[in-house]
Amino acid sequence: MSRVRVHNFSISLDGFATGEGQSADAPFGHAGHRLHEWMFATRFGQREVLGQSGGTEGVDGAMAERHGPGIGAEIMGAGKFGPPGWQDDPSWRGWWGDNPPFHTPTYVLTHRPRPSLEMEGGTTFHFLDATPADALNVAREAASGQDVRLGGGPTMMRAFLAAGLVDHLHVVQVPILLGRGVRLWDGLEALERQYDVEVVSTPSGVTHLTFTR
Repeated sequence: MSRVRVHNFSISLDGFATGEGQSADAPFGHAGHRLHEWMFATRFGQREVLGQSGGTEGVDGAMAERHGPGIGAEIMGAGKFGPPGWQDDPSWRGWWGDNPPFHTPTYVLTHRPRPSLEMEGGTTFHFLDATPADALNVAREAASGQDVRLGGGPTMMRAFLAAGLVDHLHVVQVPILLGRGVRLWDGLEALERQYDVEVVSTPSGVTHLTFTR
């Protein structure tokens, strides 16, 4: 059976994966881009996120590059697809422009589904009102034997972790304190017992934590 994978999921030292005050102009609220500067600096981030050339290699780059290979579908929460209230805006097509960086069928979990949205580059957004397990069944079928990636945000990630559905979890701890926002680890006491955990710190100051079932 295909695996369920999480890659490049950044959190602060106090466990927040997004800040407070998310809006169309601030996808991560008051955190801004601080949680992801480590990735933007890599060749992967320059190419896949910023559409530019250059960027660093090293450990951060090698970890970031694992995001894509072997992925056949993605699942994301409503808060990753858009700011609060995007369901009321029929013109909202996500944060990423006409060519989002997913390149697979991508399932957005929302209590207010809408028609599918075909984008450039192989990404088609499908909108589901489903439990984590049911959404995973749909995504696995679309992935045709490849793995399913969970894209966040933290609320949907907690739900999949609590349901025992995640096989590979790559979390990047960034040395900042946010103090407020939405945390990843709340309610997941002793999660580490279900996984082998590897920890690698890099010169950029971030720490890569890899949880493998």
